[in-house]
Amino acid sequence: MTERNETVRIEAFSDGVFAIAITLLVIEVKIPSHEHVDRIGLMWALLEIWPSYLAYLTSFATILVIWVHHHWIFSLITRYDHGLFYFNGLLLLFVTFIPFPTALLSEYLLHRDARVAASFYTGVFLAISLSFDILWRHVSINLLSKEALLAKKDEALQITRHYRFGPLLYSGAFATSFVSEPLSITICLLLAVFFSLRRWSFKKSE
Repeated sequence: MTERNETVRIEAFSDGVFAIAITLLVIEVKIPSHEHVDRIGLMWALLEIWPSYLAYLTSFATILVIWVHHHWIFSLITRYDHGLFYFNGLLLLFVTFIPFPTALLSEYLLHRDARVAASFYTGVFLAISLSFDILWRHVSINLLSKEALLAKKDEALQITRHYRFGPLLYSGAFATSFVSEPLSITICLLLAVFFSLRRWSFKKSE
């Protein structure tokens, strides 16, 4: 089996994990009970669960961006080593865990323990950004040939810039969760949008 086939198998397995994780998110958006709807009406009952919508949208957008970036990385490599399996597995560990903090945030964002839920949620995203940075460092140092780096130098530089600032930015979201829970989740959503922009508007300084 060629090395390219092995990287394809890793990516195919990862795609399945991403698909399952992103599908599980919607399960945590609960339908209001009949008793609650009878008391306040269906419209108000649906509006009351806005934390579920915010958590779902943020988690969906984040997993989508992770999946796109994962494909972006694997489009640059044609070989593998054992480290790739494990560092990729570390990333998938946190991705499959996302539905749990999403459900926790949906349930407790309006609770007196909202700070704990938001900190836990943003902390998981911080862990994901760190695992992505580790994966890319391993790939860029050990699995990219000089020819590949020269051929796709601009793409490699873009990825490096993204992951250089990712942990720092998500650390900011985590710190914000101790001050304002909704704001910290909004920052995570905005970061997903930010990292969805493949190209940077500024040029690398000489």
